[in-house]
Amino acid sequence: MIDAAQMDHLASLARLELTPDERETMTQDLVRVLGYFEQLSEVNTDGVEEMQRPVTLVNVLRDDTPGQAFPVSVVEALAPEMQGGLIRVPRTVEAD
Repeated sequence: MIDAAQMDHLASLARLELTPDERETMTQDLVRVLGYFEQLSEVNTDGVEEMQRPVTLVNVLRDDTPGQAFPVSVVEALAPEMQGGLIRVPRTVEAD
């Protein structure tokens, strides 16, 4: 079902460096998983309504209400560096 070239391709896509033993184990595991999906495709689903989730989700988040702000002196004490009343942080994106 899965040949060595396909397994090598999948490993490279996942950025995995597999030893020959690991490659063999992963191949066997993948064949079993694909076999299970093949088995599931044989199940008769006539009359079964499609769904996105097996349970109905309800928004469980709290209301987004503003709270008490920290005093500037606390923020300045915690900041690694301040410049002109703003917190200075290391650059994360390089400009062209």
